Amino acid sequence: MDTMFSNAPEPQAVCNPSTRSAIFMVAVLGTGANCADAVRDWCGDVAAITRSVSKRSPDGNLSCVCGLGSAAWDLVCGTPRPAGLHPFREFGSGDRAAPATPGDILLHIRAEDMGLCFELARELVLRLGDAAKVIDEVHGFRYFDQRAMIGFVDGTENPIGRVLVNSTIIGDEDAPFAGGSYVLVQKYLHDMTGWNALTVDAQEQIIGRTKLSNIELDEGVKPSWSHSSLTTIVDGEREVKILRDNMPFGRPGAGEFGTFFIGYASSPEPIEQMLENMFVGRPPGNHDRLLDYSRAVTGGLFFVPPVDMLEALPKATATSTASR
Repeated sequence: MDTMFSNAPEPQAVCNPSTRSAIFMVAVLGTGANCADAVRDWCGDVAAITRSVSKRSPDGNLSCVCGLGSAAWDLVCGTPRPAGLHPFREFGSGDRAAPATPGDILLHIRAEDMGLCFELARELVLRLGDAAKVIDEVHGFRYFDQRAMIGFVDGTENPIGRVLVNSTIIGDEDAPFAGGSYVLVQKYLHDMTGWNALTVDAQEQIIGRTKLSNIELDEGVKPSWSHSSLTTIVDGEREVKILRDNMPFGRPGAGEFGTFFIGYASSPEPIEQMLENMFVGRPPGNHDRLLDYSRAVTGGLFFVPPVDMLEALPKATATSTASR
C-alpha cells in the first residue's frame, strides 16, 4: 500500500512543517485503578482540544502529536502491539551513553507562537488530571536560521515530498497499525565552554559540514567519525531517511544549553542504528566526536497512532493485561 493513497488511515501531524516554537512533554501513567481508562479517554480528546485552541489563532500553525510508550500501550491497549514498539534501547556506556528514562506519553506541540503551545499544553495537562504526571517538559525555540545550540544548521537532510511520507508513516508492513509512526526522543546537554574553545575548522570536522554555509564536507575530507558520517544509514544504494524536528532549549542564567532531539520514522530501526553508530562507533570505537561535548540525559521510544486509532484506542482485556 502506498501511504499517500486517499483511503489510507490519516496520520497525526507528524509531517507538518517545522515552526518557531515547540513544547515537548513526557508523562508517566498514574497508579490508580482507573488511570488506563482515563488515559484512553483523554487520547480521544487530544485532537478536539487541539482544534479548539487552534481556532483562536488560525494562522498559528498549531499542531500536536501524541505517542504512547510500550508499557503504556500494554496497559491501555493490550495486544496486539505495534511491531516496532519496545522499551528504549540503551547504547554506549560511561560518559558516552544513551540512557533510557521513564516515559509513557509523549506530547509534541508545535506552533509559530509559544503562547499557543503553552495554551494547548495547559489545556491538555488540565484534562489529563491525575491519570498521568508530567516528568519532563522542554520549551524549544527557533534559533536564527534553524541552527542548533552549537551553531550548525539542523535537519538539513530531512526527507521531503513522497519520500517524507514513506520514511515516516507505517504502511502494509504492519497493516493493523498503518498510518502510525514511531518517534524517538532524547534530551542533550552541551558543554558550550568546551565547544566554543574549538576552532571553527575543528567544529566542522566533528559535524561534517561547513558552519556558515551548511555545505557537507567532501568525502575525502570528512572524517569517518563525524556526526554526518555516522548518522548516514544506507540500505543497498538507498539512503534511509528519518524526519528530525529538533529544537534548541536552554537557561543561560543556569548555564543550561541543550538540544531536544526528536526523530520520526516508519520503523525505529534506522534511528537506533544511528544511535549505535554514534555511541558505540562504526566500527566499534570510532564514535561520534560530538558526544565529547554533548551528553544525552533522557531517552524514550513511542508509537504515534493514526488519528482514528488515537480517538478510539482499543481497550486492554484482562487476558492481555495479565500476559504482560
